[in-house]
Amino acid sequence: MPYANEERSQRLARMKERAAAVCRAGAMVALLAHSASALAAADGYENARQAMLAAVRATAADTRDYTGLARFDDRVMGAMAAVPRHEFVPPALREVAYLNRPLPIGEGQTISQPYIVALMTQLAGVEADDVVLEVGTGSGYQAAVLAQLVRHVYSVEIVEALGQRAKQTLARLGVGNVSVKIGDGYQGWAEHAPYDAIVVTAAPAAMPPRLLEQLKPGARLVAPVGPQHRAQSLRVLEKKAEGGIEVKDILPVAFVPMVHPDE
Repeated sequence: MPYANEERSQRLARMKERAAAVCRAGAMVALLAHSASALAAADGYENARQAMLAAVRATAADTRDYTGLARFDDRVMGAMAAVPRHEFVPPALREVAYLNRPLPIGEGQTISQPYIVALMTQLAGVEADDVVLEVGTGSGYQAAVLAQLVRHVYSVEIVEALGQRAKQTLARLGVGNVSVKIGDGYQGWAEHAPYDAIVVTAAPAAMPPRLLEQLKPGARLVAPVGPQHRAQSLRVLEKKAEGGIEVKDILPVAFVPMVHPDE
């Protein structure tokens, strides 16, 4: 029965592909865990880092009714463990760098709560060969987390002092797959579009159309949307193959506003 044999061969091929994918994912998690362990031994923040990861897991469980996610992927948590958050905050705040809360980084901006960074990374649904756009570099922390998981991150920051500082921090830590540009995030970074995912780390009152234009069909844009001091929602916008946009509100949030030169 040639048809049955061919069908069995196809099933075996699919099983081998899945097994290979699991092995690759396991190798990535192991590599991240090894990197995190080596880093922890060197920087002395291991207890604080583990407490942060535990808090992120607990908050994920607490917010499952909003997000539909009781836990985050091992890859995402491995990336959170591997990035030294204390390097992305002002020196005076390093002792509290691993608390599960946002912190000021100067210029009226903040580094996001670790849970929110993990959630946005999870919602973006990134893969190892993806190219991602980040709007709002800030300290560089979210970009550094994404960089653990993707091929390259292009990040745009409108506040020059923050952008330059983030460049220096990322270079000092050897994060070579993040490019930072000083510019207007409302315009995105068209040169490297279309993107496999877009993550916006400050809240526009409405979604900039240029960002949606730079998103690949089938890809997701994750952003807080809404005016400052009023209701904001963390939102996932998925671009459909036929060109439509599917919008899903995830949970209420409070982000600094996305700066626009015309405002």
